[in-house]
Amino acid sequence: MDPAPAEPFAEEEYPQGAYGGARPSPPDLLAPPDAAFDGRGEMAPPRAAEPAAQELEILAAVQSQAGFMEDLLVALIDAPTLLGNEGPGQDLMRYTFGGLGLQPVDVPMDADALRAHPGSAPFDWDVRGKSNVVATWQPAEPRDGRSLILNGHVDVVSPEPLAGWTKPPFMAVRDEDWIYGRGAADMKCGLAAIAGAVRGLRALGVRPRAPIHLESVVEEECSGNGTLSCVMAGFTADAGIVAEPFGAAITVSQVGVLWFHVVCRGVPVHAAEERRGINAIEKSFEVMQALRGLEAELNLAPPPPYERFSHPINLNVGAIKGGDWASTVPGECVTSYRIALYPGMKVRDLQDRIEAVVAEAAVEDRAIFENPPEVRYSGFTSEGYDIPDDHPMVQTLAGAFARQSGQPPALVATTGTTDAGILARFGDTPSVCFGPYAEQAHAADERVWFPSVVQTAQVMALFIRDWCGLSS
Repeated sequence: MDPAPAEPFAEEEYPQGAYGGARPSPPDLLAPPDAAFDGRGEMAPPRAAEPAAQELEILAAVQSQAGFMEDLLVALIDAPTLLGNEGPGQDLMRYTFGGLGLQPVDVPMDADALRAHPGSAPFDWDVRGKSNVVATWQPAEPRDGRSLILNGHVDVVSPEPLAGWTKPPFMAVRDEDWIYGRGAADMKCGLAAIAGAVRGLRALGVRPRAPIHLESVVEEECSGNGTLSCVMAGFTADAGIVAEPFGAAITVSQVGVLWFHVVCRGVPVHAAEERRGINAIEKSFEVMQALRGLEAELNLAPPPPYERFSHPINLNVGAIKGGDWASTVPGECVTSYRIALYPGMKVRDLQDRIEAVVAEAAVEDRAIFENPPEVRYSGFTSEGYDIPDDHPMVQTLAGAFARQSGQPPALVATTGTTDAGILARFGDTPSVCFGPYAEQAHAADERVWFPSVVQTAQVMALFIRDWCGLSS
């Protein structure tokens, strides 16, 4: 794969916050020879990289779908599929799957069933009317292959603040080989690659020798409950690829993520008598500093492979809501946090540590102690996940990559979380992330290097041949 421009990039041009198969984030490490891989991982073993005759035919067939993939990606970016507004994107994926000659089915978000499942993340928003869209490419005889899930999410995060964008977030813009827009990277490019791989193979008149489930899911950005709903509906397989954009890399390890919310209560009074009150916003800062101590502790001795990251566990203060009048001492402040946890750590153990830190901060400050803060949970409660480098699906995908690109992929960890963990832990579907090369996910001017979308689709098609088998 050649997913990044060939010319070198100056160090100051590397976007901050790179993780896994993305560009490096100085001062973490020096720029590697290939800008598509940031150096924190191992290269898969070298292997024969000369594609056979049928593989050349597959590569050409998928390459011919480049226009289709670009059109689909542009249409997806133009649909502002924020939380609660995923419908237009799912309508498009339903139409796309039908256009592939498949029969799409809706997998609704059932609030009661989700809340009863041990793998569900808690949620306090309305999921009525939401659906995931799944289409199964049914196999031909003999059915002696291995089944597969190709998974992508249609939901995106907010583009705010809009002032940071130089291009409109919900109107795709192509500038040379870059395509810009919210979701271009995370991860509508992956959905386009999935559809392009299958469309290219179907144009050759072949069929897999095991079922292939194409999934367009919701709520990956806040809970993972969309993919979990598909698992609960019975969509499992012998392997899964989540088409997250990690460039020339296969992601084999990921952290878990916990969302939590701390409610600090104060005593509201008129600002003219501020000293008689207790400012809940100011008290929330003391709790925040105590939680920074926990973050530092978690980063002291990272387990492999996270010792390659200078700061693998990040506590993010994502939102603050406090007060309602400039002349009133605020009586309540709710601060929303995201923190990560290593594979092997339990969410409940981390929750206990968070609650203990918050309680200790309250004891140390009498004003907080008299109005004890409360820790609430809504959103991600995902544990970390990893898959062995020598797992058959990892090695098979690495072989497909090598034959497409002429070189082995990197096997990397990421300090983000994905739905691969949901598929593996609750669907018994060993999974990895593999997708296009992109930049600025969750940031202004998010973009994907479009040639890598086509190359991702080509690798996926070769993997389908190797993993599932093909019949004419």
